Amino acid sequence: MTLPVLKSASLISVILLATTACAQPSSADANSNNVTKNAINSQATQAVSTTVDKRLRQILTQAGIKTQITSIVPSKLPNMYQVSLAGQLPLHITEDGRYVIQGELQKNPSERVVTKTPARSTSAQLGKPVSAGTKSDILANMSALKNMSAKTPFFYTAVPGVIWGATLEGVPFLLSDDGQYITDGEISVIENGQFVGLDEEFEALKNQSVFATLDKSRLITYPATSTERAVIYVADDVNCPYCRRLHQQVPSLNAKGVTVNVIGYPIYEASPKQMRGIWCQATEDSRRQAFDKAMLQGEMTPAPASCNTDHVTPNREKAAGLAVMATPAIYREDGVLYQASFESPEFLEFLGVE
Repeated sequence: MTLPVLKSASLISVILLATTACAQPSSADANSNNVTKNAINSQATQAVSTTVDKRLRQILTQAGIKTQITSIVPSKLPNMYQVSLAGQLPLHITEDGRYVIQGELQKNPSERVVTKTPARSTSAQLGKPVSAGTKSDILANMSALKNMSAKTPFFYTAVPGVIWGATLEGVPFLLSDDGQYITDGEISVIENGQFVGLDEEFEALKNQSVFATLDKSRLITYPATSTERAVIYVADDVNCPYCRRLHQQVPSLNAKGVTVNVIGYPIYEASPKQMRGIWCQATEDSRRQAFDKAMLQGEMTPAPASCNTDHVTPNREKAAGLAVMATPAIYREDGVLYQASFESPEFLEFLGVE
């Protein structure tokens, strides 16, 4: 049984090992980065009760895990147990058997500055950005992780003490809320005895939180031209062929009552400068016209000489919390990501329009 999670084999090395050009790692960093797998996976010695052990084995077997379960011990991730599987990556599962993560834990090589145990999150915080204090404490314990900064998005998950984060490139990861352990797994759900995929409630609430932080004045908006029936957010790049194909459908979508909000999300090398020129246009109408030219005719509008501000990057950095893996990324206003072809009839069904 393979869990339905997206794996990124290079994530941990990106986070742990990236550094400035020509810098040499200190011996302490080198030692930390060479922590053996056995040390990383060493667990607390407290015993797991026979009742919990038996129940988790039954839940996982019923859900389709055929691989031999060799042990169940407390996980380094708060409020979870680590399930070791013969020949496979371990699982981390909550005591009630609902939430599961598959992946190795990596020990944070940073010096631990903040040692207090943070207040664990509640169900009301699901999908919300972590508090300023929690974020400050996490970052204080991440000095050796070169790709972490105040701009890194962190959100509360359904598991108290387990935090979802993403690099500014939008690659997701999970970490303990003391910042000590990181994994590139994602949280899956067992429901009615079966794996049902990623935690969709968390994903939707997280994405709604991201939308709420965006500077609406720096979205390029195409309002519905009939009674509004749906609102979508689209992460777009002017050089993305599929983005251009989707843009051809915008007038039709507007006529069907769909308002389209475009988030500038440059991923091609030439795109940041070109999109800056579009977003530098002085009025909402002129930005729309410049974007239309780029998407429909391939004609880029240069930035006015008077424009010295980058109006694309702030929203692009906030949108890292969407974990965009490819453009165009299309989201309903309720935070649900569309994961099929926008050229199929399913797209209009997804939007609730005909």
